[in-house]
Amino acid sequence: MADLSQKEAKRVSRVRWMLLAPALIILLFAASGPLLITLVYSFLSAGDYGGVEWTFSTDAWFNVVMQRDIFDDTLGFSDAHLSIFWRSVKLSLMTTLACIFFGFPTAYFIATRPKKQRDFWMLLIIIPFWTNLLIRTFAIVELIRNEGTLNTVLLALGLIDEPIQMLYTEFAIAVGMVYVYLPLMVLPLYASMERLDFSLVEAGYDLYATRLKVLRRVILPLVKPGVIAGSILVFVPSLGAYVTPRVLGGGNQLMLGNLIELQFGQGRNWPLGAALSITLLAIVMVALLTYVRAVGNEEVKHG
Repeated sequence: MADLSQKEAKRVSRVRWMLLAPALIILLFAASGPLLITLVYSFLSAGDYGGVEWTFSTDAWFNVVMQRDIFDDTLGFSDAHLSIFWRSVKLSLMTTLACIFFGFPTAYFIATRPKKQRDFWMLLIIIPFWTNLLIRTFAIVELIRNEGTLNTVLLALGLIDEPIQMLYTEFAIAVGMVYVYLPLMVLPLYASMERLDFSLVEAGYDLYATRLKVLRRVILPLVKPGVIAGSILVFVPSLGAYVTPRVLGGGNQLMLGNLIELQFGQGRNWPLGAALSITLLAIVMVALLTYVRAVGNEEVKHG
């Protein structure tokens, strides 16, 4: 009997590996393969007209944060790269916080509607995903440009004397990214709130807790996994955003995605572009590890 059970276990294991094989092959060649090539390119020398020369070099990694003066050969920090790094992280954090600010009450509103109405409200949240990202970004352009809807309304109301320059600024990029990624915050928040036992909220009110205390002591701890998941889903794509900063920033407010594209394109420095790509990947990995650790601690705390 023991031999039969071992043979059956081996057969089941072989079947599982056979079923997993197509997905593993795709992950190996479509995901891990390009990443490995990018990592190799980051340790090579830049070609004169793009591409790489197959000689080992760490110049690309050095140039990620440092630069050498072309006149006296002194070393210094790469102010341009560091400012783009800072702008990318800053705008990603601002986008995440803004999405929490607007997404939390939106998800709470939907979760507290009757069940028959929730699907309708969720449909309104999901509808923007049916439209191409570029089209949605140009819609924001039409809203905030000097002759756009917002400035026209403000001028008509007499609140301003001349159009406010909002386009091609960090503000424009932040507005665009909040609009694009807000649904990614609402969905996990709603999933957490839908499972929330609202009798606990009523118990808090029965114990004479204020609305703020109920929110801080009851609701937020219970929906914390949804907040963390939504924050990761917003922060990660915001950090590597390309289309939104390119269109709303006008090429003047570069982010990491734009800098990487610039190195592979006009800059013709593929190793530096590869090193920047791996650096971006490392930042994303740190964010994901932080998320996994936070969720793990939350699960241990609640048993």
